[in-house]
Amino acid sequence: MVVTEGVLVGDWFQTIVDVQVTSEDAGALATEVRDWLSSAGVVSSERTDCVLGSDLGHPPGPRADEVVDASGWSDPWQTLWTNGMDITTGRTVFDGGQGEPTAVACPHCAAEIELVDEAFELDDKAWAPFQDVVHGWSEGRDVILPCPTCSHPVEPTAWKWADGYFAFGRLGFTFWNWPPLRPGFVDEFTRRLRGHRTVLIAGKL
Repeated sequence: MVVTEGVLVGDWFQTIVDVQVTSEDAGALATEVRDWLSSAGVVSSERTDCVLGSDLGHPPGPRADEVVDASGWSDPWQTLWTNGMDITTGRTVFDGGQGEPTAVACPHCAAEIELVDEAFELDDKAWAPFQDVVHGWSEGRDVILPCPTCSHPVEPTAWKWADGYFAFGRLGFTFWNWPPLRPGFVDEFTRRLRGHRTVLIAGKL
């Protein structure tokens, strides 16, 4: 749990997802980036019971504070039980946890498709084709939809989800209960991922 200015707000996470890495390269790249984070002191090389969803993760290292903006966060955040980094490899739908996807945009024409109604409930008609995209990725299928505005076919990993709610990839690094990651750190992370396109998801359980 995280306490922000005395208010209990629950477990939250930030995930940096590589949406371009191939299945063949994901494992080696995960090791490469993990070793960089460890050598830089951002995370510990040891693995402990410090994450959700996996048995073991990497706890914060001695320089973790340098890559986050902890203003307004309870101090020290590193003493929380759930405070580690988890690495996920393999075809995965990464999502923002609570809430619903509200909109998605075409990467070619930038047209935005609203997925919720005025009550912020999923619009079944609008959501149906994108639900197939999400489930397809989980099942090992690439569901390619034409954009309803420009008709250009869009690969599953190319759609741009509002607020970064979804990302489809084969490699993700999840930081549990860390303060917001600094933009410069995210930029360097992307460079270490060989310049692949990345998506930063922030969510809460």
